[in-house]
Amino acid sequence: MSSRFIFIDMQKLFRLFAPLAVLVLLSFPAQSQSLFERLVMPGDLIQGHADLQKDCSNCHESFSQGAQPQLCLDCHKDVAADVVAQTGFHGNSPLAGANGCSQCHTDHIGRDAHIVPLDEEVFDHTQTDFSLTGAHAAIPCAGCHEAGKKFSQAPSQCVDCHKDAEPHNGALGRECADCHTATDWVQIRDFDHSQTRFPLQNSHAGVACIACHAGEVYQDLPRTCVGCHRIQDVHQNRFGIRCDSCHVSTKWARIRFNHDQDTDFTLTGKHQQASCNSCHTANVFEHQTATTCVGCHQADDPHNGSLGSKCETCHSTEGWRDNVVFDHDLARFPLIGLHLLVGCESCHVSANFAEIRMDCVSCHQADDPHAGRLGAACETCHNPNGWEFWLFDHNRQTDFNLTGAHSGLKCESCHLPTGPVDLSGSTACISCHARDDKHRGGFGRQCGLCHNTASFRGARLQ
Repeated sequence: MSSRFIFIDMQKLFRLFAPLAVLVLLSFPAQSQSLFERLVMPGDLIQGHADLQKDCSNCHESFSQGAQPQLCLDCHKDVAADVVAQTGFHGNSPLAGANGCSQCHTDHIGRDAHIVPLDEEVFDHTQTDFSLTGAHAAIPCAGCHEAGKKFSQAPSQCVDCHKDAEPHNGALGRECADCHTATDWVQIRDFDHSQTRFPLQNSHAGVACIACHAGEVYQDLPRTCVGCHRIQDVHQNRFGIRCDSCHVSTKWARIRFNHDQDTDFTLTGKHQQASCNSCHTANVFEHQTATTCVGCHQADDPHNGSLGSKCETCHSTEGWRDNVVFDHDLARFPLIGLHLLVGCESCHVSANFAEIRMDCVSCHQADDPHAGRLGAACETCHNPNGWEFWLFDHNRQTDFNLTGAHSGLKCESCHLPTGPVDLSGSTACISCHARDDKHRGGFGRQCGLCHNTASFRGARLQ
């Protein structure tokens, strides 16, 4: 502070000029105070107070030095407000509060005088509302205090000085100190994102601000996964927007979805190895995924639908081709003999299993060498172990025992292929051997009187 002050002691001046004052008062009673004050005024006021010089009572109360500070504050209301609120330099400085205004700000020293005796080299900025910290401590006074303006009019908000250097273009508001420090403008303090509606957890904690706040936008941003990661959605929106149903913020590729617990379709066998896209080909929230075998495997059905849609009746999820689980022995037609080696499609040509017939001729009519002459009861002679294995016992199952040469004959030898077999016909020898009768009927029709089945030629007379 400057030590050059001029303090006017009105009482001393009055005693010094008392005789002259009496003469003046007696000579000019109407202008006594004004003339007296003019006589004792030590010099012109500063330019800012020039209009007050016409009347000393603007700043002084006669014969009362203690009234002067209040008169100053009555005029300088901004300083008075700081003193009351203890803000600004005049409200924070101990010197300003303990002394009157004239201790620092003298006047009557000429129009061009400067009565703010501030020493910039030693001024303690902590006595203001803006302490110089960090990089601010090295800034010259002129960097913030514009020439021709009061020191108290210097800006105190970051944006007031750094607006042109502000990279956010005002998008983040005026509270720069929420993120930046005075030590280094580029250095960003740890912003507590947990106080926002989107706490940064796991992998999000290491993401650069600009990755989410593109274009310096910090309000009304999406908080759903798909809001930021839609371009990375490998499912192409087929699984909807609830990414957190399957994924976690720890690692995008890690899936936490439990198909067995979270759905009504438990994954067993080969289904556990199938990728999600194998079954979920459409939006799972708009289209219900089929849970039947044929719903997914219709294109792979080698039966082309001929065996119906209940694939699980025969197949299991352990293997579509190698694990046929249907037990035909539990059906009305147990598989025995060569039937065990026959493919399902050989008999089940229709998708309706219940309509299939179980008699031999239904499947083997085209293979019948008898052309239907021996009827439909194939099992009478044949069995499933082989078509050529005969089970028919002519001696027990008919009234005509096969003896002698008859026992080696084929069925067709007697049962002629000219029409259906008539089992109710005659069993007399002449019925089959009329053409072989050398007697031409001369001995009658009872061939057995002379011949036997051992040999037709060897006749014996009874």
